Amino acid sequence: MKNGKTPDPNKVHPIAGYDKEIYIKPAINNPNIIVGEFTYIADSEFESHVTHHYEWNGDKLIIGKFCQIAAGVEFVMNGANHQMNAVSTYPFYTLEGWNMNPPAHTDLPLKGDTVIGNDVWIGQNAVILPGIQIGDGAIIGANSVVGSDVDPYTIVVGNPAKVLRKRFDDELIDLMLRFKWWDKSIEEIDSLIPLLTCSDLAKVKKELKARL
Repeated sequence: MKNGKTPDPNKVHPIAGYDKEIYIKPAINNPNIIVGEFTYIADSEFESHVTHHYEWNGDKLIIGKFCQIAAGVEFVMNGANHQMNAVSTYPFYTLEGWNMNPPAHTDLPLKGDTVIGNDVWIGQNAVILPGIQIGDGAIIGANSVVGSDVDPYTIVVGNPAKVLRKRFDDELIDLMLRFKWWDKSIEEIDSLIPLLTCSDLAKVKKELKARL
């Protein structure tokens, strides 16, 4: 390992002397936020980036391993949604003094859990809306607003976010999804770095086929 140090997923600050980038998993307290090892954010904390996340909705934010989350990213959870099947969307029940009980869950446009795969790069100031599923290896462009699911190894940009292109051809995407490098041991991942950072994709395909 580099300089005799082993990567530690339980260390909040992975860059010595720098507190504006943290591993998220050891820094979260909310049990409805589940984050995999080595996923980081370019900030000194994470939970303020998860908004409208109210316990009574029971929705979860689930993020895989080795994700890269830029500054200013916001995960909007289901608590942001208002009742839309009535003539007013005003949430009287949340505000003091109004005589209204909370609507039934079936009357609210709840979208379920938000699930982010592994090795996903989310660009600066992107907004992820409730209930979205983003596949492994996807890239979300800066300032994008993601309101629909994103396939693995796909680049989306804009507001609303639209597919720009797939990162690789279908054969390489299939190989990567079967290889699942993020589930391997730290030692094996370290040995795979030359492959994972190789720009010769034909060589990468050949090596992956040999390993699967």
